[in-house]
Amino acid sequence: MEGEAAHHLGRVLRAELGQVYELSDGNRVWLARVEEVKRDRIGFSLVEEVLVEQPSLQTTLLLSIVKFDAFEFALEKATELGMCAIVPLAAARSEKALLTAAPKRAERWKKILLEAAQQSRRLRIPVLAPLAKPDVAFSARSESQKILLSERPDAPSLRNLLEGTSAKSPTVAAVLAIGPEGGWTDDEFGFARQHGLCEASLGRLILRTETAVIAALASLNYALSRQES
Repeated sequence: MEGEAAHHLGRVLRAELGQVYELSDGNRVWLARVEEVKRDRIGFSLVEEVLVEQPSLQTTLLLSIVKFDAFEFALEKATELGMCAIVPLAAARSEKALLTAAPKRAERWKKILLEAAQQSRRLRIPVLAPLAKPDVAFSARSESQKILLSERPDAPSLRNLLEGTSAKSPTVAAVLAIGPEGGWTDDEFGFARQHGLCEASLGRLILRTETAVIAALASLNYALSRQES
């Protein structure tokens, strides 16, 4: 191991000879013993492979830009809940100053995804896509389950939308779109319908963005993840 990761392990976590860590190349995970510690280099010997199951459900999160502390909290928790990709959305009601600053935060967001993936022992780091407008992001999706969270009173509940979709369903990919503070515009609802996204509500209470992310992803995982017998 070299570079920043080695520096952090050696200087911050103070790795010592003989300690055992889990290492991953994005495809497999190994237990590895520290054999060498230098300033920017850690040498390991592989001990044994660790079996890590790949999630059966692959979820892409289309998340409108909101205040960065809430957005970044949502990134962290979504990663822990198994999200495989994130598309930041430049929604009509996202704050213009935040949209201007968002591209400059990409490296920070990638670091948050990396650290959350490591913490939750994920094999792969979620993919961070470039900032996109909702109509473009909606049109690019081909998942079998496409959901747009909605605050409109006539929107069906997420529970009802997912009812009848068992854990043995062949569904293995889903997309979840979450709007900004102030909600979606009529045009954005129209784009969603045009591209096959179904409106769904999390209930009558108005949730913060980061809360909605956790609640919705947990519900999708429960309803759509296939359980091996």
